[in-house]
Amino acid sequence: MEYEAFTEIRQEIAKNVKRLQKSAMIIATLDVLASFATVAEDMNYCMPIVDNAGKIEIKEGRHPVIEKMLPTGSFIDNDTYMDNDENRLSIITGPNMAGKSTYMRQVALITLMAQIGSFVPASEAHIGVVDKIFTRVGASDDLSMGQSTFMVEMMEVADILKEATKNSLVILDEIGRGTSTYDGLSIAWAVAEYISDKTKCGAKTLFATHYHELIELEDKLEGVKNYSIAVKEKGEDVIFLRKIVRGGTDESYGVHVARLAGVPKEVLKRANEILRSLERKSILGSKKMEKENKQVQAGQLDLYNYKLAEIAQELDKIDLNTLTPIDALNTLMKIKEKMK
Repeated sequence: MEYEAFTEIRQEIAKNVKRLQKSAMIIATLDVLASFATVAEDMNYCMPIVDNAGKIEIKEGRHPVIEKMLPTGSFIDNDTYMDNDENRLSIITGPNMAGKSTYMRQVALITLMAQIGSFVPASEAHIGVVDKIFTRVGASDDLSMGQSTFMVEMMEVADILKEATKNSLVILDEIGRGTSTYDGLSIAWAVAEYISDKTKCGAKTLFATHYHELIELEDKLEGVKNYSIAVKEKGEDVIFLRKIVRGGTDESYGVHVARLAGVPKEVLKRANEILRSLERKSILGSKKMEKENKQVQAGQLDLYNYKLAEIAQELDKIDLNTLTPIDALNTLMKIKEKMK
């Protein structure tokens, strides 16, 4: 009797399957649109302009998740402007905990939300359609597969470099941090160069880094712009203003962040001593190297001038009217030997 009842219900549903599927689709669509509308109304979202202009322009953008976790009105909004020409690659420097990752993720989320038909957390937004959004954020490893954090990071970077196009949006957070300083810097630099090159990639990219040397790329590569997180220093303390501003920075404030995290004062004091010592060595080392280079160059120049003077004296003694071709060749050989 149970099976007969089940069969009867199944047959009845089968007769109306198209009508039921259509009804389910309509209800699901209404559910999504109602959710979009509710969130947009509650959180003061704006309607974005979505087109194929190839630019991402956001005024007073916010992170849709993090602003919900903070007290109302306490989230610091930020502007964003990216295009396919002069503003393709943004190098973002600044200390940890200052808000670099939050800023980059909110740009990716606003772009995604606009393309799925939702209003976005901003006062204004003009979103050019992107074909893909790539992210390399956070640290993870896969020990079961024998892959380190750095290996996983490099595999993800490899996929991005292979798949990204000029119409993609790329979010890169701290590329190269899983290996030695020079290796990491070299990889980060090369990745930035590759992505910024229109002939190879040219994707709109937000690139957060602690390698302050990368801020030099603005002067070397077309389409690269430097940004940093504004910081206010107050004695030994720092206040992160969470605001993105034009220009790079060469300060990491690592010891300050350690203080905020509650690292013991004794450790912080010793860290400051070591930091000052390393900075002094770096400055003295560069000055010493500069002085040695100057001395070497001066010595080389003096030796070179002495040789030139000796050769000039010999040339003065030669009577060109009586010089045979073989004598001229021998003289040239002697001069060449002295120049070595």
